Amino acid sequence: MAALVLALSLFGVVMVFSASYYTSLSKFGNAYEYLKQDALWMAVGWVAFIFFAKLDYHFLKLLAWPALGVGIVLLALLFTPLGVTLNNATRWLDFGFATVMPGEIIKFALIIWIATFLGDDPEKIKRVKDGLVPIVAVLAVVLVLIVKQPNMSTAGIIGILVIGMMFVAGLRLYLLVGLGGLGVAGFVGFILSPKGAYMLQRVHTFFDPFEDELGSGYQVVQSLLALGSGGVTGVGLGRSIQKALYLPEPMNDFITAIIGEELGFVGLIVMLLAFLLLIWRCCRIALRAKDYYGMLLASGISILLGTQVILNVAVISASFFPTGVVLPFITLGGNATLIFLSLMGILFNISKNPAE
Repeated sequence: MAALVLALSLFGVVMVFSASYYTSLSKFGNAYEYLKQDALWMAVGWVAFIFFAKLDYHFLKLLAWPALGVGIVLLALLFTPLGVTLNNATRWLDFGFATVMPGEIIKFALIIWIATFLGDDPEKIKRVKDGLVPIVAVLAVVLVLIVKQPNMSTAGIIGILVIGMMFVAGLRLYLLVGLGGLGVAGFVGFILSPKGAYMLQRVHTFFDPFEDELGSGYQVVQSLLALGSGGVTGVGLGRSIQKALYLPEPMNDFITAIIGEELGFVGLIVMLLAFLLLIWRCCRIALRAKDYYGMLLASGISILLGTQVILNVAVISASFFPTGVVLPFITLGGNATLIFLSLMGILFNISKNPAE
């Protein structure tokens, strides 16, 4: 597992450098600025990987409630002067010495908290009052704070993560379907409200991105052009046209499109097979965990990893409405890199002591 994560991390550094070359040159007058940032965060992330790989994962139980509290407080701080608004969304906290994205931190906190909350009693999730209700209450608070940013992609991922973990824990099917239905109804209600107008526009863009190819559909259209230009074998590493200030922020959520352009369908398939193998390995660790708590912890990590990979690829291929979803280990982003490498370290720790 560690070898796969390392390979994807190194591949990510290479592709961030390639994808960000012209953007970095235009913004900083230095083609290597984003490369330096990515390499630094990747190094910090691997320190975190090693730390959590050596730390007994049962110790995380002590951090479950504090981590959840910190995550919720950070989300609330977004609506103070510390919050940074970019592109009509307030998703970052600027502490001066560092920028923090609470949406990424709360994913980490929720996985640890739910695993701890349910981990000592396999029957707890089946008791509505002391099992289901507290989790739904916490989820509701988190989703309200995330939707208020607004950040519907993170809200959706967190909804899938929490419901997925409850499913693994044994939540009754009719309750699971009910929660899923409430989530869909809530999403539809939001996009039909005045505050959800931007999301409704994205839904329209999903059905026909070429209807407004210079406006709301611009990023998706440029992504499709990149994938089409790459063909089967790609135009060659470093030779992307779309990254030359056509595709906005190509080293971020749409870096997969640049990978498809430069390395082609073959390169994308190899990368996705590596992710598939890693997700399979994560699921296997969950199945072989020596205790119920470890199984829930590993399952939550597996669900989060799989969800983000699927949604990222769906967005860049116009198979899902355009929204920002990080591709783990590949996309430029210090918070996400640190969180995902920390989670992989926890998984590695769980795998060292499988059930007999």
